[in-house]
Amino acid sequence: MSEHLLEVEHLKQYFPIKTGFFTTKPLKAVDNVSFTIDHGETLGLVGESGCGKTTVGRTILRLYEPTGGVVRFEGEEVTDKNIHSLRRQMQMVFQDPYSSLNPRMTVEDIIGEPLDVHNLYSNKKERREKILDLMNTVGLNAEHATRYAHEFSGGQRQRIGIARALAVDPKFIVCDEPVSALDVSIQAQVINMFEDLQAKLGVAYLFIAHDLLVVRHISKNIAVMYLGHMVEAAESDELMTHPIHPYTQSLLSAVPIPDPKIARQKQRIMLEGDVPSPLNMPTGCPFRTRCRFATEKCAEECPELTDRGGGHKVACWNH
Repeated sequence: MSEHLLEVEHLKQYFPIKTGFFTTKPLKAVDNVSFTIDHGETLGLVGESGCGKTTVGRTILRLYEPTGGVVRFEGEEVTDKNIHSLRRQMQMVFQDPYSSLNPRMTVEDIIGEPLDVHNLYSNKKERREKILDLMNTVGLNAEHATRYAHEFSGGQRQRIGIARALAVDPKFIVCDEPVSALDVSIQAQVINMFEDLQAKLGVAYLFIAHDLLVVRHISKNIAVMYLGHMVEAAESDELMTHPIHPYTQSLLSAVPIPDPKIARQKQRIMLEGDVPSPLNMPTGCPFRTRCRFATEKCAEECPELTDRGGGHKVACWNH
């Protein structure tokens, strides 16, 4: 038994893109990403749109065939041969609660589908009892069971998706921006529900999000991605109070502060230029074209994610 629940080593996910009649070029959505998640722990994964966060989550669950690297779950390597049995242990909550639920299925059938696939009941009575128990766990009423997804609000739909993920009693859930499509008041309810479920069931999360304050609230550790690369990783409070990488510093400078006096004193670190295309990545460090500290060495060689003390890892030559 491994001390870590999930181990990701040098994960790569390249998508072949046609550039001509007979030529293709790899789009490097995820390139050399490594991290670990312990039992009952949450790792927050942040970064701007298109940096590869969702691709990491989907590749771990083998919704995409990885180009390279190794994923281990409880010490066992995840492959095409064993992924079906591991599906019971690893689940996903999708970003969009409107498109991730089948509009032709009732709530009872949506939540019961994983139970059907894995044969987790002996009769119809037991199946219905499990479904109603799951609905109660995520705050849905029993009378909702016969309704269809379009009859619910966004927050309720996301609760249905969470109940579906919990149906097989998993140890690990990929939460792909589960609150980004919801109103702020509903976001708080769903976040609190995730925390309650973790305390009650001991489930571990890979929590993918844009909102750094949400990620800090729910995560023990935070990892920052840029253009398919992991540029910084540390404990939540350490990363929020002592960011080292220039990209992380810029992200945190954009976080709004409710106190106007402190907000006026805060200096915003603006990034120059646009995000490079993943099809035409810059040589060396992927962030160097927008970095105010870039040197010749940054253009020559890509820095490795190295520990700078206390588990605070950074991929930068000139921190």
